[in-house]
Amino acid sequence: MRPETARETRLVIITGMSGAGKSSALRTLEDMGFFCVDNLPPSLIPKFAELCTQAREKITRIAMVVDVRGGEFFGTLSQSLEDLDEMGIKPVVVFLDADDETLVRRFKETRRRHPLSPREGVLDGIRVERQMLKEIRSRAHVVIDTSNLSPQNFRKYLADKLSSGAGLETLVITVMTFGYKHGLPMDADLVFDVRFLPNPYYIEELKPLSGLDAPVIQYVMSSPVTNRFLSRLKSFLDFLVPQYVTEGKSHLTIAIGCTGGRHRSVVIGEYLKEHFKTQGRTVVVEHRDMDRGETGG
Repeated sequence: MRPETARETRLVIITGMSGAGKSSALRTLEDMGFFCVDNLPPSLIPKFAELCTQAREKITRIAMVVDVRGGEFFGTLSQSLEDLDEMGIKPVVVFLDADDETLVRRFKETRRRHPLSPREGVLDGIRVERQMLKEIRSRAHVVIDTSNLSPQNFRKYLADKLSSGAGLETLVITVMTFGYKHGLPMDADLVFDVRFLPNPYYIEELKPLSGLDAPVIQYVMSSPVTNRFLSRLKSFLDFLVPQYVTEGKSHLTIAIGCTGGRHRSVVIGEYLKEHFKTQGRTVVVEHRDMDRGETGG
């Protein structure tokens, strides 16, 4: 691998306790533009990283989850980290943790078995796992205790940490969609009301769908009003965001609201996410009210 290619590569390895939020972390990194892989055997990490950088369209942002599900393969993680170092790739290891009580509660809520205790109690598996992960935890660049973090706050916290620690842009943009029926987001920096756009809620076949479904997207985006609005909104944000970067702002929350938070706001939120990603910005999307049911579009 060429030295300049290795330096361009951003590799994030997510590991940690089962039930601490690794799947959520991977989804967050995917929103941030990373190519994501779950449960890759550690011995394959160096080869996989090399293949990504040699692809026709180089993949320079890579994230992967590595944990005890890999069984005996997990023991090769330390060697793989050394191999990456020899290749000139400096991975960021993120270790996710939570206290025992929280982990037990999460396993009970999801009715899942701990991977290390198929027969014994969950707590026994947690204790064995802590011992197994002691070495890799000590080598982690970022350790996050998710015990008292809501899913939304965890995503923001992780994005903030990685933006400052992995050589990414320091401003993290959260695009949050919501329904006015359910209240304004308390932490929004900018709020845009899209209730003037055509409402799929009143179209019988579109009503049960969400703004992630193609028919709803087509309905909302086919309106000339939508196109004129997005043209002006993009111009406004393309002017505003660099000003926040210059001022050193680390996080910007842009809230997009419609009546119920299920249709129009979701379409616009997803559009903005893709717009920011094409600019290479770090962006996370959060559809706060999309799953509350058919509540007015």
